[in-house]
Amino acid sequence: MQNTISAVDFFAAKLAHQTDPADLAAARAAGAAPLVLDVRDAVSWGQGRIPGAVHLPGRRVRGGIADLAPDRDTPIVVYCWGPGCNGATKAAFALADSGYTQVRELIGGFEYWAREGLAVVTDRGRTRRTPDALVAPAGAPGKLLDGRAAPC
Repeated sequence: MQNTISAVDFFAAKLAHQTDPADLAAARAAGAAPLVLDVRDAVSWGQGRIPGAVHLPGRRVRGGIADLAPDRDTPIVVYCWGPGCNGATKAAFALADSGYTQVRELIGGFEYWAREGLAVVTDRGRTRRTPDALVAPAGAPGKLLDGRAAPC
């Protein structure tokens, strides 16, 4: 297989079109929150979601996005369940293919958001779990003062 893109171009594109939970949380805390789309099914949405996210199941993205973001330059972050799910990638592709210019995919999806100990909303209320040791090991270098892992 012939490589048609340089490593520099590949990684630049990847960084331009992805974000991680820590960066999304920091943007939201700074008041620069993008439109956050949860493209999972209704059952998953009810079990937990990122606070402030909008539920737009993947199969409805093309038909429903114009009502949520009539401006195609709206910053949008899309997520699905986690790294084993490509629903966010499919939804991000559909948005980009529909002319949206600032679409990003949340690395690790909802799973990584929750594992980092960031706030989660369920149909029963707001919660936060203890950060996962694989994401934020106790006493490890690179930890923030509140105990969360520092962004890479």
